[in-house]
Amino acid sequence: MTSRASAAEPLARSVDRKVLASARRIVVKVGSSSLTSIKGGISEEALTALADALAAKRNTGTEIILVSSGAIAAGLAPLGLVKRPRDLATQQAAASVGQGLLMARYTQAFGAHGVTVSQVLLTAEDLMRRSQHTNAFRALDRLLNLGVVPVVNENDTVATHEIRFGDNDRLAALVAHLVRADALVLLSDVDSLYDGPPSHGAKRIPLVEGPHDLAGVSIGRTGKAGVGTGGMLTKVEAASMAAGSGIHALVTSTANAGAALSGEDVGTWFTVNGARKPVRLLWLAHVASVQGRLVLDDGAVKAVRHHRTSLLPAGISSVHGDFEAGDPVEIAGADGTVVARGLVNYSSAELPRMLGRSTRDLGEELGSGYDREVVHVDDLVLV
Repeated sequence: MTSRASAAEPLARSVDRKVLASARRIVVKVGSSSLTSIKGGISEEALTALADALAAKRNTGTEIILVSSGAIAAGLAPLGLVKRPRDLATQQAAASVGQGLLMARYTQAFGAHGVTVSQVLLTAEDLMRRSQHTNAFRALDRLLNLGVVPVVNENDTVATHEIRFGDNDRLAALVAHLVRADALVLLSDVDSLYDGPPSHGAKRIPLVEGPHDLAGVSIGRTGKAGVGTGGMLTKVEAASMAAGSGIHALVTSTANAGAALSGEDVGTWFTVNGARKPVRLLWLAHVASVQGRLVLDDGAVKAVRHHRTSLLPAGISSVHGDFEAGDPVEIAGADGTVVARGLVNYSSAELPRMLGRSTRDLGEELGSGYDREVVHVDDLVLV
């Protein structure tokens, strides 16, 4: 495979990357592998170097939000653990111990530059419920207005397998949308996306303008340190999520943080290729764990896909799974092709007797609570 660079790309990259040099608000995400020492635990040197770069940018007037992994890694040594635990309860225990240690180190490192940091722990529900994500935005926006660098992490101590972001790369993309950031910077221990294994002579991919630029690219998973949950794959997914909904994104190494924030040509730049979307719909499309499936007839598929209408009982032919009202579900055609995701207004126990019937008839027979849509258009996203 050859590099996708062209003669026109250097100019495009130069123009696009000026967003970082002049940005008002940037979300930066750093992974556990970038903060972990060879002996395990958090590397003071790596964390201090990152804080130096981010504080320097903050002190030029740019608002910075840092989405930082590392709580579980920081909690391993105090608990006598030699590697990341597999079971959720021990992960939660390690996160509980490590989060305070991680924040203490960030407080000291940023404080050396006169920058105050704060801790913000989020769960998936904070972004999926309208009232909660409004409160999260107000809190983060106020912290930024006060000159603070919020340090965001998933609340691993209370997160569950069923409802969680899955990795901090996706969390960072959602936070970037939540706070209306100008750009998202994803840092790891790899300096760029390559068109194959770098050790095999692969070439750097400097610019991604859309999914076509990633066709056939072999993308790695968990980092070599073994303490993270994602790897390059989740960074590319998060960068693509951001770029597809109106936010420029950059994937590069933590060592390149200063150069990246100055707009230099490092890493892989994902240029905007779509319009901004509500953060709740991004969560629904990319993060939510679906609890069931609604199978539609051809007319309902056409109405949902092409006319962007709410989903009514009359167009549903079958219901699969066990879910409650408010849960995320897949919406598929008769051939099994998933066309959308949505938040359902009825449970899997209620829906079967409603299928194929009009909302008017259901309202008259079962009461006013049954005359609403199965999935409202505002709670539906095409996939």
